[in-house]
Amino acid sequence: MGTTLIPGGAAFHVWAPFATQVFASGDFNQWSPTANPFTREGNGNWYVEVPGAGIGDEYQFVICNGPQTLWHKNPYASEVVNSSGNAIIHDPTFDWTGDNFQMPPWNELVIYEMHVGTFNSLPGPGPGTFDETLTKLPYLRDLGINTVEVMPITEYALDVSWGYNPAQPFAVEMALGGPQGLYRFVKAAHAHGIAVILDVVYNHFGPGDLDLWRFDGWSDSDHDGGIYFYDNGRASTPWGGTRPDYGRGEVRQYIRDNALFWLNKYRLDGLRFDSVVNIRNRNGRNNDVAGDLPDGWSLLQWVQNEIRASQPWKITIAEDLQNNEWITKDTVAGGAGFSSQWDAGFVHPIRSAIIRGDDENRDLIAVRNALYHRYNGDAVQRVIYTESHDEVANGHARVPEEIWPGNADSWFSRKRSTLGAALVFTAPGIPMIFQGQEFLEDGYFKDTVPLDWARLQAYAGINLLYRDLIRLRRNWFDQTRGLRGQHVNVHHINNTDKVIAFHRWDGGGPGDDVVVVANFANRSYDSYAIGMPRAGVWRVRFNSDWQGYSSDFGNHLGYDTSAGDGSIDSMPHQANVGIGPYSVLILSQDHS
Repeated sequence: MGTTLIPGGAAFHVWAPFATQVFASGDFNQWSPTANPFTREGNGNWYVEVPGAGIGDEYQFVICNGPQTLWHKNPYASEVVNSSGNAIIHDPTFDWTGDNFQMPPWNELVIYEMHVGTFNSLPGPGPGTFDETLTKLPYLRDLGINTVEVMPITEYALDVSWGYNPAQPFAVEMALGGPQGLYRFVKAAHAHGIAVILDVVYNHFGPGDLDLWRFDGWSDSDHDGGIYFYDNGRASTPWGGTRPDYGRGEVRQYIRDNALFWLNKYRLDGLRFDSVVNIRNRNGRNNDVAGDLPDGWSLLQWVQNEIRASQPWKITIAEDLQNNEWITKDTVAGGAGFSSQWDAGFVHPIRSAIIRGDDENRDLIAVRNALYHRYNGDAVQRVIYTESHDEVANGHARVPEEIWPGNADSWFSRKRSTLGAALVFTAPGIPMIFQGQEFLEDGYFKDTVPLDWARLQAYAGINLLYRDLIRLRRNWFDQTRGLRGQHVNVHHINNTDKVIAFHRWDGGGPGDDVVVVANFANRSYDSYAIGMPRAGVWRVRFNSDWQGYSSDFGNHLGYDTSAGDGSIDSMPHQANVGIGPYSVLILSQDHS
């Protein structure tokens, strides 16, 4: 399907099963509606070769269905003028010389969710572009980020959007820089050691400027949208009646081709699938047999199998948020086959514990459960976070804003938001932050409001705190390997004084074993006893109360400590630590 350059021209394929005639019209034939007729190939497919057609030519397909004459863009078009304009014959070439990027192991990923239109939008009309992001890639590299997850960038209605309204699923939004802009962005990110994951939307298309709607002129009382969409009942989604028909072979092929297209053409390193629950269930719910869409489930399995067969090192992440382990269970066992999934079992209890105003009602049992939560026994099968595009909009705000509305730069907001961040980077799972979180961006996410990069200077200490956490999570100094491991033991829970401690490890031993102590209350301790897995000196690698992170932090002790004999917390040794209010300590031992 789509467009292929051939010697002296271009060839077009299109699926239009109810059409009686199809023509190609464009710059190459002075927009004649009949000069280049397609030949019917069977199974609803049409084909034509157009001499003289070339890169940069604008065009559309003229589709006849009885008395109807419809003008439509190529559904596989890689480039369009805009969501309501013509398709463009795309230049498929790009110089990838020097791009030898290798995907990091998944347990070492640190994800930064990014909205291109607001990440680094410079003064002037229109949203931010791929090229405008390039100047900030060294900053992300130095922060320790090795993966960016880009919110959807397929062509959508108008120039400003979150991106979850795909009008042309194969085309890169021209307001962001189009295909060449995406090429340059991926190559530059790779040069800085940063993987790129793209958010894709298959639970619905459009609804605005949706050229696929009644594409070949056919519709009836049940199939309002035509060949690409379910009948009216199953087509309904929270975003409009445009759920694709996952049971129709050509539509399944279209979605499968789209997923592989992004990974192959643009050398992307993974995909994040939006609202998977609305692909597998018409009502967006677990345990709703009447609403299940078996064709959606089998489509997910097929796409995952196709990716695994050709490029198994690339990660696929599901946003399902129903705590359903079958999403990341292998397809051989009947699962959907995703590599990982956003974890509702972490974000909701952790946000609740740090946002609520009264210390006595912070639920450390829920925090413990969030630390232990995983899918199919594999910590890497979950992505953990306190902020995402959904959690900072849609009735929610940035964590500092939620802690104290209108006073997001308060001491309480800074202390408790960074307490949450420390849990993100020390709990088992793949950690993720949302753009600007690392310099205390406040308020709500809006696709019309660029990040305030002046806050990076104003809250340089908070930014340093995030950098230090990320480096420890990645075992930057070969002192905290356990933070990349699978194992966790929450061995101390004091739900009265609101202190929790847990042990993380990979293989165990000095430089591997890590103990994390978190204080969820507005009081400090000069000497607090906790259990330790090994005897000897334990050094403080991180103390979130350090005044270097903010001048009004308490700088409370956080001393190196020695673990001696005496079992406590079901651990063989014990030690005393000093910890400030709403603070986190990370301790490990030196290599012998």
